[in-house]
Amino acid sequence: MKRQLTRVGVLVSGRGSNLQALLDACASGSVPAKVVLVISDKPNAAALEKARAAGVEALAIEPARVGGMRQFEVQAVTALKSKGVELVCLAGFMRVVSPAFLKEFPGRVLNIHPSLLPSFPGLDAQKQALEYGVKVTGCTVHFVDEQVDHGPIVIQAAVPVLEGDTVESLSERILEQEHKIYPEAVRLFATGRLKLEGRRVRILPPSEWGE
Repeated sequence: MKRQLTRVGVLVSGRGSNLQALLDACASGSVPAKVVLVISDKPNAAALEKARAAGVEALAIEPARVGGMRQFEVQAVTALKSKGVELVCLAGFMRVVSPAFLKEFPGRVLNIHPSLLPSFPGLDAQKQALEYGVKVTGCTVHFVDEQVDHGPIVIQAAVPVLEGDTVESLSERILEQEHKIYPEAVRLFATGRLKLEGRRVRILPPSEWGE
């Protein structure tokens, strides 16, 4: 029996390069999922145009116009559920989602962060890495929990820090890896191969799911 495509909703705030990576991976068939809705807190986010160009419904909900983040989340949840979304991906979404939002999608919200968590959570992770002087940094896909950049880790990719690196040059190399591991994490979720065991995420072998 052919597996149904997992319905994905994506929350964005900016240019949408990780969104584009997800759209491309779904379109190619390498990820058995379909992005069915993109929501931004910023009406001028370039990511919205990327979604529309791919034929995906794109919705802007400005917290300041709807009464704050709580109302943003209420409207976002309603829209996501109306599209039958099974997995929510945060892709450059520059706001913290609340416990109330997470309860609507338990164990079904992913985020990508430009560091090897638990190192350098929060904003400006690449700058933090350079200032700390680490020789290796990278990116992490994790399940979202009630703390910032804290939830169970799904997949990571290491990126060496080179002599002479700037925030921009390091960010660009990290982004290349983000575009690889985020679709892979969605593929693993969509094929039922991610199992949460406390703080750990167990990746089941393909044979257990007939992949």
